[in-house]
Amino acid sequence: MADGYTVSRRNFIIGTSATGLTIGLMTACAPAAEETATADAPAVAEAPEVNAWVHIAPDDTITIRIARSEMGQGTLTGLAQLVAEELNADWDKVTTEYPTPGENLARDRVWGDYATGGSRGIRGSHQYVREGGAAARMMLIEAAANEWGVSPADCTAEKSVISGPDGQTTTYGAVSTAAAALTPPTEIPLKDPADWTIAGQPLMRLDTVDKVTGAQQYGADISLPGMLTASIMQCPVRGGTLESFDAEAVMDRPGVKQVVKVDDVSVAVVADTWWQANEALKVLPVVWNKGEFADLDTAQINELVASGLDADEAFVGNFAGDAAAAIEGAEQIIEATYNYPFQNHATMEPMNATALWTEEKCEVWCPTQNGEAALAAASEAAELPITQCDVYKMLLGGGFGRRGGGDYVTQAVKIAKQMPGTPVKLLWSREEDMQHGFYHPITQAKVRGGLDADGNLTGLHLRIAGQSILAALMPGALRDGMDAFAFQSLLPAGVDPQMEDHTLSYGIDNLLIDHAMRNPPVRPGFWRGVNVNQNAIYMECFMDELAYAAGRDPLEFRLALMEDYPKNAAVLQTAAEAGGWGNDDGRGRGLAVCKAFGSYVAACAEVTVDDAGVLKIHKITAATDPGIAVNPQQIEAQVEGSFVYGLSGLLYGEITFENGEVQERNFDTYNSLRIAQMPEVETIVMASGGFWGGVGEPTIAVAAPAVLNAIHAATGKRIRQLPIKDQDLRAA
Repeated sequence: MADGYTVSRRNFIIGTSATGLTIGLMTACAPAAEETATADAPAVAEAPEVNAWVHIAPDDTITIRIARSEMGQGTLTGLAQLVAEELNADWDKVTTEYPTPGENLARDRVWGDYATGGSRGIRGSHQYVREGGAAARMMLIEAAANEWGVSPADCTAEKSVISGPDGQTTTYGAVSTAAAALTPPTEIPLKDPADWTIAGQPLMRLDTVDKVTGAQQYGADISLPGMLTASIMQCPVRGGTLESFDAEAVMDRPGVKQVVKVDDVSVAVVADTWWQANEALKVLPVVWNKGEFADLDTAQINELVASGLDADEAFVGNFAGDAAAAIEGAEQIIEATYNYPFQNHATMEPMNATALWTEEKCEVWCPTQNGEAALAAASEAAELPITQCDVYKMLLGGGFGRRGGGDYVTQAVKIAKQMPGTPVKLLWSREEDMQHGFYHPITQAKVRGGLDADGNLTGLHLRIAGQSILAALMPGALRDGMDAFAFQSLLPAGVDPQMEDHTLSYGIDNLLIDHAMRNPPVRPGFWRGVNVNQNAIYMECFMDELAYAAGRDPLEFRLALMEDYPKNAAVLQTAAEAGGWGNDDGRGRGLAVCKAFGSYVAACAEVTVDDAGVLKIHKITAATDPGIAVNPQQIEAQVEGSFVYGLSGLLYGEITFENGEVQERNFDTYNSLRIAQMPEVETIVMASGGFWGGVGEPTIAVAAPAVLNAIHAATGKRIRQLPIKDQDLRAA
């Protein structure tokens, strides 16, 4: 602990929560449970610490310490590439590990923000991790130069070997101890990306081998000596409470150790194995007070949201000219209404955390997208100072925004607190995971546009009605009551630096985009891409409707509105041309484009629909300009993975309510894309340089509208109500 450094739990929670809008989601594996470092004994004792990011052992093994989380998106490898690039390291000797958030706190947050989400894992930390690598290289060279009695300016380093002016050579491992004793440089020049040899290359991910061999440990895999396992049941209706339960009815079942009240809404069974705990929980007599929302159903929610479509009052996110007058005076008026339902994150690994509580310390092992938020949650639940708690991050078996919250950490600690000195692993059942998610916000949209006699767009009004994430999760981030996040990818350029990553791709002289907030009593959450997903559908599908109504080619119609948006136009043209736009081959093609998370993305989808209504998505061609490409192979993988996620939502994603309860309980009722349904994906990386855009989330947004527009091209039918499973189509 740094001398004189103190922090209250309240201020720490507020500080870590403030990153909610800009989190970038990732996590990696901790060491084996029995060997995991604690805050009192950090893991890199044998490898001298050159600086916080770089540890180098005498055998030249380089351990790069990374605060962001890895959950399949590749950030762990990408950040390691950036550090290794500036370090001039031998990539074959690079490995990674996580410093704990407790260690970060004790060292004045030297590793910065631990949150991973919003496609900010790399773009939110590239500057300081590159500086960490460059500073370490400079210190290693200085240490070697001091040993040789020469000037550091006369020495060079390449692939972890330092060379002197007279032919001397030494390795990083040989001088790492001496380097660690030096004063770090204050002026740290960085390489031009044009000179990169490690970063910018399609290197294999560092976590691939362990995943393929099965050696990779996830949170659900953890095992500690004497550990017990818990299964939890929460009130099936949000706002309801736990009234009573009969613990004695299950205490004689095999393996059952204890039945505990976790909080006012949940009860858990603790047993030797999770199966024993969950089977006992299924038959545990429980009485719930379901509260005021016991009669809530999807029809009521849809009615509430729809009430905002024609409301007089709404928050304005983007405007120009006089949209109402331009539309009313148009030669032709086009109008359409769309909807986007609740969707679940549906991570393959359900929520879990393992906690060990004593009166002196609380330790948690868990998959988390925000280690500091998990630490704050653990401290709060443990009722211990935050300096007496720590969290060991595990690789995430899926995050997508869901693991940015700490509810499952809080529960695990509260259970373990009732069994002092015994490690307890809490693992949610799939049914609990489905019923108690933080769902993608529900919205609807009414869009009106005017066309003149020549088919030119004269005015457009996009009214969004529906839920606000910020109102529910971060009300302090509202601006005079408005949720600016509701306008992702629709905001004006050059107006709000904080939202410049999500601006509209078109120049429209008479424009109004507004949001009538309607918040049903269902907890929303940051769901991979969040509002850009539905906003791209609303804007891009309606652009297509306008083009067809004007009798113009949808590509030409869009490009005519993008004269001042060259990067947007470039990705759109590239995707269209590579995707065979204009081909007469019997396939319907659809386009979509947007700017999200700082990147410019576009897609061209190819589909057919047979006479029986069977939809086949043959191919999606994607073009993306993220500015700087750290690992092109990872970008391709991210685009492909984002299409799996985006298409699953388009085809099947829908959470519904009846009598206050979620009706989808498992993957039999909440489906996902199958391998045989996956289209061919061609990814074109157009890294134009000069900026750092996101990769994991932007292309999700263009998959659905491109496919919807392709369906219209193939059939003449417009689908405006999602998911597709509720329409007269089914996926092949």
